[in-house]
Amino acid sequence: MLLVAGLGNPGEEYALTPHNLGFLTIDRLAERHGVRVTRRDTRSLTGVGEIDGQAVMLAKPQTFMNLSGTSIAPLMEKHSIGLDRLVVVYDELALPWGALRIKPKGSAAGHKGVQSLISALKTDEFARVRLGIHPGHPVKDGAEFVLAPFRRTQRKELDELVGYAADAVRSIIAEGVEKAMTKYNRRAPGLLAEEA
Repeated sequence: MLLVAGLGNPGEEYALTPHNLGFLTIDRLAERHGVRVTRRDTRSLTGVGEIDGQAVMLAKPQTFMNLSGTSIAPLMEKHSIGLDRLVVVYDELALPWGALRIKPKGSAAGHKGVQSLISALKTDEFARVRLGIHPGHPVKDGAEFVLAPFRRTQRKELDELVGYAADAVRSIIAEGVEKAMTKYNRRAPGLLAEEA
């Protein structure tokens, strides 16, 4: 089984914030593939289904972002899921809004949720889908920015970005990380439709 974990914060007040792009992507995958992500398992909400003929568990850790590893690592252990079967989806302030980067491994780059995961798994060798959230102007307080609601202009583009992220995850599942990287890695698009 493959585990796709979207990082975010539980609670309505965080639902439409940049830090919850991981959760939003999981919701889109669940909706498209008929998976109910409602089962409580190892401090995550999970659901199991099939994507492109492969058994996949979708997970949204409920530990709050900065403790994501304390949920995902035990979940992997419980279900005997290897590092090569893990895909993590999360927001990335170092990338411009609308950009998407698939990477087979790498550092946390200051992302506390990913740092928690690396600490818990004792490795940075897992596939990730990073979704750019930088607004294109200086951000005074990163922590405040990622927890603030999306602006109206971003909300208009959010649906396409989340859909594109779900497509990228499906590509990783169907074709592997390398092929998905060549298909889906992109800088901030002029707008998303032209590359979809």
